[in-house]
Amino acid sequence: MGIWTKARCRRRNICVRFWVVLVLGAAACLLLTQPAQAQQPARPNFVLIVSDDHGCELGCYGNPVIRTPNLDRLAAEGTRFEFAFCTTASCSPSRSVILTGMHSHANGTYGLQHSYHHFQSFDNIKSLPVYLQEAGYRTILAGKLHVAPESVYRFEHVVQGVNPRSTVEMAERCRELLSQQSDRPFFLYFCPTDPHRGGGRVEGSPYRPDRFGNREKPYPGVNEVVYDPRDVIVPPWLPDTPTCRAELAQYYRSISRMDQGIGRLMDILRETGHWERTVVIYISDNGPPFPGAKTTVYEPGIRLPCIVRHPAAQRKGVVSQAMISWVDIAPTILDMAGLRVPSTMQGRSFARILEEENPPGWDEVYASHTFHEVTMYYPMRVVRERRFKLIWNIAWPLPYPFASDLWEAATFQDRLALGLDTPYGRRTLRQYIHRPQFELYDLEADPFEARNLADDPAYADVLARLKAKLREFQEKTGDPWILKWERE
Repeated sequence: MGIWTKARCRRRNICVRFWVVLVLGAAACLLLTQPAQAQQPARPNFVLIVSDDHGCELGCYGNPVIRTPNLDRLAAEGTRFEFAFCTTASCSPSRSVILTGMHSHANGTYGLQHSYHHFQSFDNIKSLPVYLQEAGYRTILAGKLHVAPESVYRFEHVVQGVNPRSTVEMAERCRELLSQQSDRPFFLYFCPTDPHRGGGRVEGSPYRPDRFGNREKPYPGVNEVVYDPRDVIVPPWLPDTPTCRAELAQYYRSISRMDQGIGRLMDILRETGHWERTVVIYISDNGPPFPGAKTTVYEPGIRLPCIVRHPAAQRKGVVSQAMISWVDIAPTILDMAGLRVPSTMQGRSFARILEEENPPGWDEVYASHTFHEVTMYYPMRVVRERRFKLIWNIAWPLPYPFASDLWEAATFQDRLALGLDTPYGRRTLRQYIHRPQFELYDLEADPFEARNLADDPAYADVLARLKAKLREFQEKTGDPWILKWERE
């Protein structure tokens, strides 16, 4: 054999040995990593409950009259946020923010989705259920969606044939899907209609028609809780009148009904073996369905309940002072699922502060409201710190518009019949309808936003600082209404 032939053989043998060693080494590494991978915890399930027009009327939020034992128990087992805010107090825009992690002016849902209002998110938006399904989650919708288009807000399963005001029934309709044996985790988006206005009347009632879906015949599985109007708590932003008390009693009743449905859903999670690896989050889309809350960016409209129960949390019954926003919900769920938070999302995850009472760096939130109904153009932008809050009423020369259900509210009509200078909570009706361009409030001294400091020279520096913050927020989030600083 020649010298060159022997050399080629030696090189070939060396190459063969090299590849054998490489393959065996890779196989060994794979075997060594298998036990570690097997020990990794399974990804959690998620149940995101979004009620309809519910403020902080809960026992765990300090209301001594209302009976909400199931949500109170959830708070005792998890974290209750004292300063949680929607970004817009209107159903469709708020729900679009919850599911996209983007402000409504950025995702395109400027107002209500249904009927002739026809506001929808941009086609290129990607929502939370789509991200989760792509990551292997089963995604389930039960109840109210109220956002579009379907291609953006796509769910793998939709629970059919149930009245979303009948929350016990709605929970039971989820049982079949939750009972299925699957190695895929699930995301259940559970959205009751309660306590939104709507429905028939209570026969024999001395008050106006009941607009909260209550009826004499109880909903299946519900033990109706009926409240005496004399016992309800009238918050300072509402008028303490017999009519208002009657409506609050009806409102409380629908909340207690919803609470029972949530309790049934929690039971089903336990019975199907999911409770110990399911994160449960309870929020509402916006504040109570009364003028002064819903559709406004005043505190009753945007400051809402948020309860998070994580089965892996070491601490229970935490009361967090962190200021969080609904734009943070989608990033938090993706983070808890071990997934990357897309750069397009404008919120941030609060997963890592879930067991902290006073985490640093969570001291301000922003709000962005443009429409409710299509006829209700009244854009507002808000920056809210611990102490100070600035509201920019961009269309301030216009009278403040009313949602149809709020205009028809007996509480409002009784006051309106007495004239525009009639007190309604801490304002007159005239002050409620005709608003200045800027509203600046010191929430420590004036928690019900009754004294506007925007024209007070002593607060000129605060006003300028918050205006700058608001404009920076608009720039960062691509708000088209930023041009109003220059043009109007």
